[in-house]
Amino acid sequence: MLYRFGDFELDLDRIELRTQAGEQVPLEPQVFALLALLIDARDRLVTKQEIFEKIWDGRIVTDAALASRVKSARQALGDDGSAQRFIRTVHGRGFRFVADVRIAAPPALVSAPEPQSSEPSRAATDSEAATRPSIAVLPFRVTGRTADPYGTTLAEALPHELIVDLSRLRWLLVTARGSSFRLRDREIDPRDIGRLLGVRYCLSGTIGQARFSRLEVSVQLVDTRDGTVVWAEHYQAGGDDVHHVRTEIRGAILAALELRIPLHEAALARLGATESLDAWSAFHLGLQHVYRFNRADTARAKALFEQAAIRDPRFARAHAGLSFVHFQAAFLRHVDDVAGEAARARQSAERALELDPLDPFVNFTMGRTYWLTGELDTALTWLERSTTLSPNYAQGVYACAWTETLAGYGLPGREHVDLAMRLSPLDPLYYAMLGTRALNHLSLGEDAMAAQWADRAARAPGAHVLIAMIAALTHALAGAEDRAATWVANVRERNPVLTRADFVRAFPIQPATTRERVERTLLHLGF
Repeated sequence: MLYRFGDFELDLDRIELRTQAGEQVPLEPQVFALLALLIDARDRLVTKQEIFEKIWDGRIVTDAALASRVKSARQALGDDGSAQRFIRTVHGRGFRFVADVRIAAPPALVSAPEPQSSEPSRAATDSEAATRPSIAVLPFRVTGRTADPYGTTLAEALPHELIVDLSRLRWLLVTARGSSFRLRDREIDPRDIGRLLGVRYCLSGTIGQARFSRLEVSVQLVDTRDGTVVWAEHYQAGGDDVHHVRTEIRGAILAALELRIPLHEAALARLGATESLDAWSAFHLGLQHVYRFNRADTARAKALFEQAAIRDPRFARAHAGLSFVHFQAAFLRHVDDVAGEAARARQSAERALELDPLDPFVNFTMGRTYWLTGELDTALTWLERSTTLSPNYAQGVYACAWTETLAGYGLPGREHVDLAMRLSPLDPLYYAMLGTRALNHLSLGEDAMAAQWADRAARAPGAHVLIAMIAALTHALAGAEDRAATWVANVRERNPVLTRADFVRAFPIQPATTRERVERTLLHLGF
């Protein structure tokens, strides 16, 4: 750690006080330790008792001894008891460091030589740990004069809760609070944060006063490799509902990170040569292809997931990705051997579970394999497990909603699909969330509403042909024959061999009256 202030820099790694010109300033060990303590705790008063405990290990010493060390520190900095430009005395209580401080990476961390040993390091051999993204969540800053008493508390509580929540995401390495909360300097360069903490991303935020006594919370996610802002958002909350909004903000941030970091990693992976991709990069590039829902991109995703699994056979998400593509091929009838693809989807998900049973994405893929066999209750067990592991995992919440809707649990399904859309409004499966809302209305006999939601779903980016089939079905049920005919034509143009049997296999509706109503309407439409 390197602290810069005035014309000086304090290097904790080399245990040196230097001028900005690089000239070393000699300090006795206790004086150096005192100066480091005061700078590290510069946001507060350091009591004499705390100094005695940390510098003298709790031994009984006189106030004169402490005054002598403070005087030596001031002299080293060209300060004195009258000016107190760096160290301020709070009479009868203690001391506080008052100069502006910036944190930077020490030279040893910036340009450390590569190890010369021919033996591979443990980090180098563990490819998943070495390549998966890492993040530091910094304490938020309070800006201006925030009158709301919750502002200062929220600035510490919210990032702390985010660290706890993010630590549940098995694919992301999260720096512990004890390290990240030391970086409170508003001027610190994100690239220095990356070097200091060894992370690819940092999340920071500010809390200030908005109009009408409302708190305004702003957050941003930065790539520490080049300082690029990957994502930013702001929220507002009133004092009366701040605890409720805190939960909302946590959920929104977690859902955004689950989406934004993988998308950013995939964008970077595209810039490299495909054959040289590491396991993590190949996996995320595969995700970009799998969400395009066509045969060519599904095949490309499969190849990338296979590459990831070969590069790191113990990378659970690579096997879960393979389960995803096999599921998709079976669900969309991209292959003749539907049963074989369903079996391969289950097999890949089981392998992923062996490797990491606590990954939400892994449990999500396992749950969806039971859709293919119509075992909705079993599917729901795995999907609920994925959302228990990560309550803000939007795709898991959506999958629960889909399963509940088809199983006849209408109101819980609606609550979950609405939550999924709120958590991830830019999700690649957003069209499926809209389609689930349409099916939910259909299951409750609300045909006009079902048609409206189905229209939105079928027009959404990425929507596959079965979503257009939902639109045709719901418009027919709502009595809009012309609109139904338009969507029938769209389905026939995209896949002329789809039948009502394919639809019922893809959407295994359990309530008999609803299923019969759907099949009768699809027959009427010519499927």
